[in-house]
Amino acid sequence: MKSETWKEMGLRKNEYELIKKILGREPNYLELGMFAVMWSEHCSYKNSKKALKMFPTKGERVICGPGENAGAVDIGNGKAVVFKVESHNHPSAIEPFQGAATGVGGIIRDILCMGARPIALLNSLRFGRLDSPRVRYLFNGVVSGIAWYGNCMGIPTVGGEVYFNKSYEGNPLVNAMCIGILNRDDLTRGKAEGVGNPVMLVGARTGRDGIHGATFASEELSSESESKRPSVQVGDPFMEKLLLEACLEVTRAGYIVGMQDLGAAGITGATSETASRAGLGMEIDVNRVPLREKGMTPYEIMLSESQERMLVIPQKGKEKEVEKVFKKWDLEAVVIGYVTSDGILRVKNGSKVEAEIPARALTEMCPVYSPEKKEPSYLKEAESFDWRKLPIPEDMNKVLIDLLSSPSIASKEWVYRQYDHMVRINTAVRPGSDAAVLRIKGTNKAIAASMDGNGKYCYLDPRMGGSIAVAEAARNVVCAGARPIALTDCLNFGNPEKPEIYWQFEQVIKGMSEAAEALGTPVISGNVSFYNESERGAIYPTPIVGMVGLIEDISHIRSQGFKEEGDLIFLLGKTEPELGASMYLEVVHGLETGRVPVLDLKKEKAVQDLCLEAIRTNLIKSAHDCSEGGLAVALAESCISGNIGADINLVKENLELPELLFGETQSRIIVTVDKNKKEDMLSLAEKFGVPTSLIGEVGGRELKIKVSEFSDEIINLSIAKMEKAWRGAIECLML
Repeated sequence: MKSETWKEMGLRKNEYELIKKILGREPNYLELGMFAVMWSEHCSYKNSKKALKMFPTKGERVICGPGENAGAVDIGNGKAVVFKVESHNHPSAIEPFQGAATGVGGIIRDILCMGARPIALLNSLRFGRLDSPRVRYLFNGVVSGIAWYGNCMGIPTVGGEVYFNKSYEGNPLVNAMCIGILNRDDLTRGKAEGVGNPVMLVGARTGRDGIHGATFASEELSSESESKRPSVQVGDPFMEKLLLEACLEVTRAGYIVGMQDLGAAGITGATSETASRAGLGMEIDVNRVPLREKGMTPYEIMLSESQERMLVIPQKGKEKEVEKVFKKWDLEAVVIGYVTSDGILRVKNGSKVEAEIPARALTEMCPVYSPEKKEPSYLKEAESFDWRKLPIPEDMNKVLIDLLSSPSIASKEWVYRQYDHMVRINTAVRPGSDAAVLRIKGTNKAIAASMDGNGKYCYLDPRMGGSIAVAEAARNVVCAGARPIALTDCLNFGNPEKPEIYWQFEQVIKGMSEAAEALGTPVISGNVSFYNESERGAIYPTPIVGMVGLIEDISHIRSQGFKEEGDLIFLLGKTEPELGASMYLEVVHGLETGRVPVLDLKKEKAVQDLCLEAIRTNLIKSAHDCSEGGLAVALAESCISGNIGADINLVKENLELPELLFGETQSRIIVTVDKNKKEDMLSLAEKFGVPTSLIGEVGGRELKIKVSEFSDEIINLSIAKMEKAWRGAIECLML
């Protein structure tokens, strides 16, 4: 072995010295490779562990929080919901179709590991600008990969988000979320419990794809990254469908004590993690591992990240039953080892010992770092920016059309029409509204789910941006009629070894933690994705929040579209004089700067509680969050979704027109109420202490907006014109 092989594998000098100290000797090549993948940032979280401890992780509904394959929450009726989000950014940048597809496959297996049946998928995507042929290639490949895998699995893709910004030009973000459901008593853990219990490898055969995928995900992308295509796994959703059914069958039969997905670090990761969680050891024989390629070395077998594989720990004596179930599903199930009491992960090749490492050394003994942090210098200039020095456009109709047709705001129908979102017939609210809604069979309940994040906000004010990500995700499920109960996150950042990047990371977590605490939504699972940088620089700091809410009665399900002629339109919350970091500045003036809107968490909680109470008392017919593009865009979206117009009357007060129409003040929701219930709505708003104003009435075929101090309508656009701009933007660019 070369003297600095450790460096080529991505380890630091001090880490190599610690490995020698732990082992009491020099590691061999296989052992060093095992340490390299397990001590990579992707697997060890060595630069993020300390900061992640700020998250609130406990709550009355939390059954299982961070540390397992996915988090689980109690929804009553003896049932639990399991969910998690994961990133597959680097593989998708190199091979978009398979990178995205295998990202979906991996997150499905994380849910399956918990004994839950996956019932829904969501995704959050970030790309550069669509006028770039390279970006269009990545976008098309990623969407196709997601659609292919989810559709073949028969799991509906029910929601998500897509944004386009130059900061993601060289490094797209592909974050996939999966939700599963199970009877609470069927919850399974990723533990190798029971000394002497067999260890079985089930599912697909092992090949050479994905070797060192974890270390590949722990470095910046460069011009050499294209040569690392072998680090991108290849997926087979039909195999995974069989694997899913077989794993659920052996779980329900009570044959197994633990189960673990073979994701990052392959067999090395699955064996060391399950053994370590149980405080035990494991002995395996690579000679027993079914292979699809000849001549594979123990190193390749242990580090391969071939897809559609699971590690199953059955009760001793149940091996034949497990094998019989998998054979019924045309899958292999092979005993490759057994659980030991000595705490050592021992890798053998027949009678030859190839590696001996304490299991805990791979999973718990990696050094934890506190990277240097420094506030970026650009923030002061951004905070001092005064938008009032810019000219105000004369034609607000044009501004609204330009915003509706900007790819980040425009309809994502081009994306989600490629997904089967109705398979399994649980979907109550389809993609395109504030949140997806799924009925829970056998109950009168439903769950709502949303994914949200705003990288620009976090770039300009990481702490506030982090809080807003949580608040908006919660607000979206509230608009669907759900009480937010817990969240999962995917934290996408640049290189944490750069002080400005780590400062952003820590500040975002502070903001997210404050919002999660205030809104009662503990963080039950998640993922950190560092090194999202290319030769173009780092991405915007982009925390993605996957929020799940519970609807106790399906009659409370709501959507964003206006419903009936004559309904009154109310704005819950108050518009403030804010325009910094807005889509208006980006689209109209080409600027991404200014102060981020201020989020007051007490006001946010009051608005959400008011909206929920008004839904549960059947006051509110529709609800839509005000976010990117401000009030005018939200009104337009509600008109388009409901296929009905609105007459709006706004009071200017101390606001400039762009602030009033396009400012992105937080804690605002547009709701519609029956015209006979005006006083009931205002009375309830007063009870909750939420400033609420009657701003208009549903009706007609146009969106008309009048503003005090102006005699003429500021905006008058037909639904047809708005819809054409909104629906056609991405379609035109992708032709």
